[in-house]
Amino acid sequence: MKLKLLLLLLLVIVKSYSQEKDLNYFLEKAQTNSPLLLDLKNQIHSASLDSLIFRATRKPQVSANLLANYAPVIADFGYDTALSNNHTISGMVGVNQRILGKNQINSQAETLKLIKDALVLNKKIAVKDLNKSIILQYILASASAEQIAYNQKIELLLKQEALILKKLTQNSIYKQTDYLNFSATVQQQALSLLQLKQQNQNDLALLNYLSGETDTTSVQLKKPEIAIKSIQNSDQIVFLKQFDMDRLKLENQNKLIDNAYKPSLSLLGDAGYWSSFATLGYKNLGFSFGLALSVPIYDGNQRTLLHQKNETALATNLAYKNNFTKQYKQQLLMLHQKLNQSAAIDKQLQSQLLISEALIEANEKLLPTGDAQITDFVIALGNLINIKNAISQNNSNKLQVINEINYWSFNE
Repeated sequence: MKLKLLLLLLLVIVKSYSQEKDLNYFLEKAQTNSPLLLDLKNQIHSASLDSLIFRATRKPQVSANLLANYAPVIADFGYDTALSNNHTISGMVGVNQRILGKNQINSQAETLKLIKDALVLNKKIAVKDLNKSIILQYILASASAEQIAYNQKIELLLKQEALILKKLTQNSIYKQTDYLNFSATVQQQALSLLQLKQQNQNDLALLNYLSGETDTTSVQLKKPEIAIKSIQNSDQIVFLKQFDMDRLKLENQNKLIDNAYKPSLSLLGDAGYWSSFATLGYKNLGFSFGLALSVPIYDGNQRTLLHQKNETALATNLAYKNNFTKQYKQQLLMLHQKLNQSAAIDKQLQSQLLISEALIEANEKLLPTGDAQITDFVIALGNLINIKNAISQNNSNKLQVINEINYWSFNE
């Protein structure tokens, strides 16, 4: 029974260790767990409700009012009955309908639409920022995992060669110092491998942290497949839309300023009971209706000043947009330059790798006969490790550059 439980536990451990996750898994988790995206989603929904509220305010506003009042006169002391009516009671239903022009309605509706569009835009940028950080951390975690896999092969090779060298040393083919020198290299490789494993644990922990997950289990990451996405027209990128959004808000604000100086007209009406009981109180059922008109005349030239203020803001927005466009183009040029540099470095490293592997292979053949120089062999192994790690790091840098290019040039 104990043996079965032990085997079951072992299977669970192996399964948890060998589970494989891809980039999409972490991207989906991050978006699901992000409180910022939830907040923006709720703000977008709230903005939609604001549009419905505005439509509701354009409908007649109906209210019911009840008032009962008594002003006693005692020993000729009290309110003037001509003013207070001594005692009154009223119960009325009032209606207020504001008359808005088509331009006023359109401008207010455009204001609410721009608020919602800005929130949608902010959400897109928030998703881009989140995806960028997740992809970057996934690349780093995958790179450390790749280095672990290769360094484990190197460690196995070193241990195998160490066994051969030990036997040759015992047969006096190599000096004891040669064996100790090689053993030190084996120990150094073991330390490097341990550090890589710890680095990978930290990389995975940070990846889970960014994804909003609480998970410490070891997982295998699928090799990241990150390619440059098709670059869109610069006028369509989400970052430039921010400047367009600000411009539209300022232009709409100018319309709202003009609308505020147009005459305001409201229809008023009420119906119910209103009586002072002075005479025939039972006949005081009735209704009334009327118009309320407000015409702005003079406010100290505020309208012109407000328009000038918005024109200044528009000029500032245009300056920032032009500067961003220049920096955006330069940023992409620099990133593509780094991508070309990475390709050139990879070509050189692959060439060095062929030479290093050939040198290792030659030393492996010379080792059993005692013709290999252990110092040279150790140096060759060190070079091989450095080249492979450099290839892995260069590939990681290339993927990071691609991630950066996609961030700037692709909207999703």
